[in-house]
Amino acid sequence: MENGISILLAEDDKVDAMTVKRALRDINVTNPLIIVENGEEALAFLRDVSNQKPGLILLDLNMPKMNGIEFLEIAKKEEDIKRIPVVVLTTSQEDKDKMDSFNLGVAGYMIKPVDYMQFVEVVKTIHLYWSLSEIP
Repeated sequence: MENGISILLAEDDKVDAMTVKRALRDINVTNPLIIVENGEEALAFLRDVSNQKPGLILLDLNMPKMNGIEFLEIAKKEEDIKRIPVVVLTTSQEDKDKMDSFNLGVAGYMIKPVDYMQFVEVVKTIHLYWSLSEIP
């Protein structure tokens, strides 16, 4: 995922957002990281024609105002947004959340590990996949 294409992170927990930012830096990902705190802010960013569309959305599910599932229900119906790959990055291990996410077209579902080094491995896996994947 290089080329200066941004990554959009929808995450309300400041510590988790900083952990993602640190993990990306530690594995030498130079793509700009845009952080929003809920689904409403993510939609506003994505709908703003002055913003370049990100190459990847990292989505937490448990957020205030509009959670990740509610975001997906709207975003996956919008022509300019629906093809942007979304990887859920959450603490939820609920089968319903996993099923709902995949039914709404996510590209992956990752559980946030508590251990930082394991977290880095998850982020490394996401990065490797998207570095090799062809994006329309």
